[in-house]
Amino acid sequence: MKTVVCLSPGALELVERPLPQAAAGEVLLRVRRIGLCGTDMHIFRGTQPFLQYPRVMGHELSGEIVTAPEGSALAPGDQVYVMPYLSCGTCVACRQGKTNCCTNIQVLGVHRDGGMAEYLALPERFVFKTDGISLDDAAMLEFLAIGAHAVRRGGVRAGQKVLVVGAGPIGIAVALFARLNGGDVTVLDGRADRLAFCRTALGIEQTVAVDDEDKARLSALTGGEFFDVVFDATGNVKAMERGLEFVAHGGTYVLVSIVLDRISFADPEFHKRETSLLGSRNATAEDFRTVLAAMKAGHVPTGLMNTHRTTLAEFIDVLPRWMEPAAGVIKAIVEV
Repeated sequence: MKTVVCLSPGALELVERPLPQAAAGEVLLRVRRIGLCGTDMHIFRGTQPFLQYPRVMGHELSGEIVTAPEGSALAPGDQVYVMPYLSCGTCVACRQGKTNCCTNIQVLGVHRDGGMAEYLALPERFVFKTDGISLDDAAMLEFLAIGAHAVRRGGVRAGQKVLVVGAGPIGIAVALFARLNGGDVTVLDGRADRLAFCRTALGIEQTVAVDDEDKARLSALTGGEFFDVVFDATGNVKAMERGLEFVAHGGTYVLVSIVLDRISFADPEFHKRETSLLGSRNATAEDFRTVLAAMKAGHVPTGLMNTHRTTLAEFIDVLPRWMEPAAGVIKAIVEV
């Protein structure tokens, strides 16, 4: 089968590999769609902290069941999506239902080879029927579920002032679900095209460009109180450290980003706000179901989000170009 392998940072190769064999309790999946994620770009750049090369990328997956275990709820021909966080089910986090931060987690395309291939074998408990949504939409569930999970972590309620820093795909997902929860959402980013997308595609009226006057404008938007909940989705150390300045007293700061370096805050700034500081990692099956329901209700503009598409054979050539801001990629999908 055709498989794209990232041999080392900056080096992709299309190779032939044997068809995987499904073990007991596993399904064999014919991969049909792969969403391109910021994580994949970090892998290509060499800035993903949980990974060793070579690696087959690809964790935003949808496809069709080829074989399923006897007695499974899945059957050959079923269209499915994949929850790519393979959790152990027994560790301290899993016992609390927090499978997204399992101590033994194996994320497809990060800790183990992912689905940038024609076929993939994986445990059936991480594979779910698409329930009527398209394969394109199903391949976009994962990054949206990360946003839905972050919003659930932040406890966003109707009427709260919410700031999302970073308008990449994850930030867009956070902004979308914060607004669906009734939050009064503002987005801060340095890219005018991303802010324009938030206004036109998501209907978010308040966007602020990063510059020397951005804090003053954020202050003006909130009557000087700043924001009840601030989400960072930048993947930038300085932005993550600065985001505390935008948290209202008594507010919550949710870090969705992951970076290689340490981050730090001035304790007086952190303490005087009585800040609730939260990390948000991956998503759970509940978050996937939240996104699926929102898609079926017509609340997610997936057609606008899917800005680019290609095939598995062409992916190697287009990826470097798509990583340039001028390409304007929001969500790219690879057809297999």
